[in-house]
Amino acid sequence: MFRFPKILLALAVLTAGSIVLAQSSSKYPGVGRAATDKEVAAWDIDVRPDFKGLPAGSGSVDKGQEIWEAKCAGCHGFFGESGEVFNPVIGGVQKGDLATGRVANLTKPDYPSRTTFMKVPTISTLWDYINRAMPWNAPKSLKTDEVYAVLAFMLNTADIVPADFVLNEKTIRDVQARMPNRNGMTTDHAMWPGNEFKGAAKPDTANVACMKNCSPEPKLASFLPDFARNAHGNLAEQNRPVGPKGADTTQPEPKAGEASLAVAAPAQKPQPAPAAHPALALMKNNGCLVCHGLKNKIVGPAMSDVAKKYPGKVEYLAAKIKNGGAGVWGPIPMPPQALSEADAKTIASWLAEGAK
Repeated sequence: MFRFPKILLALAVLTAGSIVLAQSSSKYPGVGRAATDKEVAAWDIDVRPDFKGLPAGSGSVDKGQEIWEAKCAGCHGFFGESGEVFNPVIGGVQKGDLATGRVANLTKPDYPSRTTFMKVPTISTLWDYINRAMPWNAPKSLKTDEVYAVLAFMLNTADIVPADFVLNEKTIRDVQARMPNRNGMTTDHAMWPGNEFKGAAKPDTANVACMKNCSPEPKLASFLPDFARNAHGNLAEQNRPVGPKGADTTQPEPKAGEASLAVAAPAQKPQPAPAAHPALALMKNNGCLVCHGLKNKIVGPAMSDVAKKYPGKVEYLAAKIKNGGAGVWGPIPMPPQALSEADAKTIASWLAEGAK
């Protein structure tokens, strides 16, 4: 009858010993655990200039055009010319640039714009960015084949590949040899941590502080305009636990000689926040508040203005949220939103009830 407790005690001692051993063998004892290979693979999705990390897949120009018109054209224009918000993606590249690997228009100070394909030297940069950050309202929602297809359409629109081109993990290497600014990136500096780019042995700039004939202290010549000061909410209420405190953007910019409003008010006992409407969390999670302020216009109208214009019109607002549209509040279109019917109706109901 007394053997069983002794066995349990022995097991407990062995278990405790193994835990201590595991902790002592950790690089940072007592801090988390080492990530598994699967966890690292889910996080480590970057694609490098030598195409390390590029997944297998393929996409045609025609398929890319379908995806572009549905998910990309709302912000970037049907031909990559963009509109009032984003810089153009396509344009400025000439046929001779594909042979030289240097975009001639970049050397012209009077050229009116700098497009993506004029500047970027590596095709992997575009693949990686589209994969991790696009579309703007639903990043990482594109499948691998869709990323290939969208990039194939962009390359065709930029006259780098023909209309029947299919981009995949093999043909993308041929595309790199035709990138118009592939030779436009210099590595003649010491900004890289190693020798993988064979950079210079010393920095590309050097200076010595003279401390003589110093110029007078510069005067502030620009500041945040009043209409944009509180565009994204009061910075003083968005502080992190450490670091500098944000300015109280509900107040005007202080004049010379006045006490700065950037100093946060003395710490006060936190008050319980009122229960937030579920629509607020949905709008934040779906990126709505990037373009729409609650009480101020950003790219699109303020939520409060939409509520005033469409009181009680739940179904109409829900359809607009799902399908997008343009022309009612200005020329900048709102792309279709990838959220459920129920979530769209929750936001629409909140708007129809006055956006309280």
